[in-house]
Amino acid sequence: VNCIEHPLPCLSESDTQGIIKGRDLFGYVGIEAVLDQMRRKTMKAGFEFNIMVVGQSGLGKSTLVNTLFKSKVSRKSCTPNYEEKISKTVHLQSVSHIIEEKGVKMKLTVIDTPGFGDQINNENCWEPIVQYVNEQYEKYLKEELNVNRKKRIPDSRVHCCVYFLPATGHWLRPIDVEFMRRLGKIVSILPVIAKADTLTLEERLEFKQRIRQDLQANGIRVYPQKEYDEDAEDRILNDKIRENIPFAVVGTDKEHQVNGNKVLGRKTKWGIIEVENIAHCEFAHLRDLLIRSHLQDLKDVTHNIHYETYRVKRLNESNANGVVLSPLTLENGTLEKSDAESHL
Repeated sequence: VNCIEHPLPCLSESDTQGIIKGRDLFGYVGIEAVLDQMRRKTMKAGFEFNIMVVGQSGLGKSTLVNTLFKSKVSRKSCTPNYEEKISKTVHLQSVSHIIEEKGVKMKLTVIDTPGFGDQINNENCWEPIVQYVNEQYEKYLKEELNVNRKKRIPDSRVHCCVYFLPATGHWLRPIDVEFMRRLGKIVSILPVIAKADTLTLEERLEFKQRIRQDLQANGIRVYPQKEYDEDAEDRILNDKIRENIPFAVVGTDKEHQVNGNKVLGRKTKWGIIEVENIAHCEFAHLRDLLIRSHLQDLKDVTHNIHYETYRVKRLNESNANGVVLSPLTLENGTLEKSDAESHL
């Protein structure tokens, strides 16, 4: 018997793929159950979220973080006999907590930057922060390159940097422009107007418009970036967020009675500023973005965009030098010649 081989015709993507919807199935398959499987695994393992807060002293960074997570999670709150001292240099400090809500566990790490913007000469005060962000990428890369990788690599990468702007009512300061321009390339930055209750509603609106103009004029990339919108639905949601950035926020951990209900708010001689009331401030918008709607997207952008950019850069550097990138070379800070080159 002579077997004659017939080459298969090239199939286009449209020939090999089709969409089979529920009404075309013979019966129930159970594909939707994968969502329950993913949920169970996530609830068992928990997840990590690392947030960095940057801004000069006295802008209410610790209070806002505590308000966001409705617990004392800031470094200042969990340090016994804490004394506020103005640091002569920028040094980063982090504190981690396990937060559990309805069976879901989250390891929250808050990275604080005491000393930032507090000096007369603030030249290059962003450099320790840039270094810290890159060090976390390097640490993750080293774990990825290990032959015997951990089943789950500890993630200390910064998923979001909340940058606090003083409520001056004017324009961005040079330090604000320089910091956000540099950090916006390596981490997701979210600017907020701190202690926004010191501005009238008209002043707040004008200040927000000026800041948006400054951001655009200086080519500063803040989260969420248009180019990362995945579809039309994302674009509509993110456009609303972009229109409101920077969020004008107020933080407090004090509760007050308003119309028989307990609310988080700041008491003034004019009344109570309700933190979670969008008519009073935009804290609720910030909370929803960071936790309820975009937390996973912030992690995805960190991994798929910022970390990937860093990883490719490091691999290109090693290829250009004709070396092998390995955990040993990363740890020693040296690059070893590849076997192929050593035999030349």
